[in-house]
Amino acid sequence: MNKEISISDAQKMVDDWIHLYGVRYFDELTNMAVLTEEVGELARIMARTYGDQSFKKSDEKYNLADEMADVLWVLMCMANQTGVDLTEAFMNNIDKKTKRDQKRHLENNKL
Repeated sequence: MNKEISISDAQKMVDDWIHLYGVRYFDELTNMAVLTEEVGELARIMARTYGDQSFKKSDEKYNLADEMADVLWVLMCMANQTGVDLTEAFMNNIDKKTKRDQKRHLENNKL
């Protein structure tokens, strides 16, 4: 499935899937815990792939792209159930960062 979709379309796909197969959304605090768990799984793969840790036999089931998608999935669930339009939020966030940081990184001698 190599098809481009918008953030809004992805949010709708998640919502449609939840209502068709998932029965209902987990409550917001459960989804926050699930998001934390998924970020931890992503961190495990990052640490083993790009950091100093080595892979264990039990790590073989993990896939970097799939773990990133899991994080995105749960984030979209949380956005859907709390009424956040991630497209709007993302665009506002880019605008905020641009206004705040337009020279900050360019003038950072550490970079």
